[in-house]
Amino acid sequence: MIKISNLKKSYGKNTVLENLNCNIKTNSIYGLIGANGAGKSTLLRIISDIIRKDSGSVLIDDREVQDNEEVKQKIAFLPDDLYFFPGYTMLDMAKFYQAMYLKFDIEYFKELATMLKLDIYSKVENFSKGMKRQVALICTLATNADYMLFDETFDGLDPVIRNLMKKVIAKQMESKCTTIIMTSHNLRELEDICDNLGLLYKGGILFESDIDTLKTNMFKVQISLKDDFDKDSFEGLDILSFSKTGSVAKIIIKGEKEECEKILQEKNPVILDFLPLTLEEVFIYEMEVLGYEFNQVI
Repeated sequence: MIKISNLKKSYGKNTVLENLNCNIKTNSIYGLIGANGAGKSTLLRIISDIIRKDSGSVLIDDREVQDNEEVKQKIAFLPDDLYFFPGYTMLDMAKFYQAMYLKFDIEYFKELATMLKLDIYSKVENFSKGMKRQVALICTLATNADYMLFDETFDGLDPVIRNLMKKVIAKQMESKCTTIIMTSHNLRELEDICDNLGLLYKGGILFESDIDTLKTNMFKVQISLKDDFDKDSFEGLDILSFSKTGSVAKIIIKGEKEECEKILQEKNPVILDFLPLTLEEVFIYEMEVLGYEFNQVI
């Protein structure tokens, strides 16, 4: 488990992280979202002890990360800005990782390279941006680190490879009890892989929840009644959004679905349809409840 308490980091007069608190469960995929410049990369670099925090604590399995070589052996960090040694082949990069990580699996590395149709004897510097990202991903996965931190994980990957790598990462988490943190400013990119999401804003975690709870306690309803109606006609429901076109209204409701459906059915609706909400829509309405504009936060 990763436990972060009262974390603060500044660059000169610019405070990037302030009083940040966050707990990330073992054997889960945690999605960290936020606008560019929100501090996502800084947070990952502090967790992996690449840069120093100003104050606060970062504990992994109840042990402080900073200057702890034994704990850092459990962490693999894949940055957004990739770097490969000039003239190195894929296999050379794998051997470099192998020298640092005791549990590095060279056969698993080769298996992933074959799956992605990458030539391990080719120089990485000659690869495209997307291929370089694939190399970095499979090198990180082959470390078999207990904690893997991916910054802008799928940047530069085409949709087919992106979906394939999501499956590989999910399998890694399930089969090897890996804890994974993935950052992005794109909610849709993380929607189908993460167990939990945290929204980083102005140096702290503004909003945090597991995805199942987010998706089950809010829903969209399309409804029409025999008589004229407005928002006030639905007393007893926690309505986050109400819009009406003609005789049909679309309502975003927060609460237990069965209980809300019972209240709606009692009004003898002419039309009553429950429509799926995207994760982005859920966040938009959650931000409105908190008094924020979604577009200002993400």
